[in-house]
Amino acid sequence: MNGLACKDPKAVEANDFSFGGLHLAANTSNPIGSSVTPVTVSQLPGLNTLGISLVRIDYAPSGINPPHTHPRASEVLTLLEGSLEVGFVTSSPKNRHITKVLHKGDVFVFPIGLVHYQRNVGSGNAVAIAALSSQNPGVVIVASAVFGSRPSIGSDILVKALQVDRGVVNYLQSIF
Repeated sequence: MNGLACKDPKAVEANDFSFGGLHLAANTSNPIGSSVTPVTVSQLPGLNTLGISLVRIDYAPSGINPPHTHPRASEVLTLLEGSLEVGFVTSSPKNRHITKVLHKGDVFVFPIGLVHYQRNVGSGNAVAIAALSSQNPGVVIVASAVFGSRPSIGSDILVKALQVDRGVVNYLQSIF
């Protein structure tokens, strides 16, 4: 299911089913102004084979959770504090942008595999909790995957695909 072997039942302990710290705000002093605290099977072994996990996302004012996908999970995001613009893009050929501004207590669903994002549009910090339909949802951050892969995607491929100048591609590859 997720590549992790089940723990010997005789070795299971309470700490395998417990995670502490989601009440603590994470450091959002970074270029994107957000921080994700995951609670997946890696942090909470008791999730193994259950098909669920969650994350806490902290956002500074104007902070974003950049466009990304979860290849193995849908996501249900609940906004606990602040205001967020959220959105996702449907699959080709339509590529429709579905977006909404959420307020405290609102819930929004991101379907499995679709590119989605969040942006803090409030004047203060924002906090969300998201439940994911996999104990190991994975995450692919679009810009990092396209411009930061190692080895790099050939700049000639990106120039043609994105229809931009080679200098733009080279610059973007240099910062990821």
